[in-house]
Amino acid sequence: MVGDTAKMIAVGLVWGATNAIMRRGTILWDKVLKSSRRNDPTLRPFDRLIVVFNDWIKLLLIWQYSVPFLVNLSASATFFAILSHTPISLAVPVTNATTFAATAITGVLLGEETHLGFALSGTALIVLGVWLCVK
Repeated sequence: MVGDTAKMIAVGLVWGATNAIMRRGTILWDKVLKSSRRNDPTLRPFDRLIVVFNDWIKLLLIWQYSVPFLVNLSASATFFAILSHTPISLAVPVTNATTFAATAITGVLLGEETHLGFALSGTALIVLGVWLCVK
């Protein structure tokens, strides 16, 4: 069970870190979309669909988004493997709590504006909650 707990925490850490990093990639994507025709009212429905498809391709070509996204998907596959032999009532709270804490900490490390005191207090409570779930 200890090995599974470590895997759950690792998945949560990966999910949380990649969430914060992917957010950076989507900021770059937003800058690219400003030149997009997606809000052009003269577009026909099929042309609008092509524009949306092209916008998604542009997102996947931004490595700051696509690389963390692939790492995040790998963690998802690991999570499903963990679920095959771990109670869901333990796996979900531990993994999601760790994800939340890792997202907050990674965001702070990346320089995002946040209420540092609240983020650290919340993270401490999350660590306490995960410890209680595992005990």
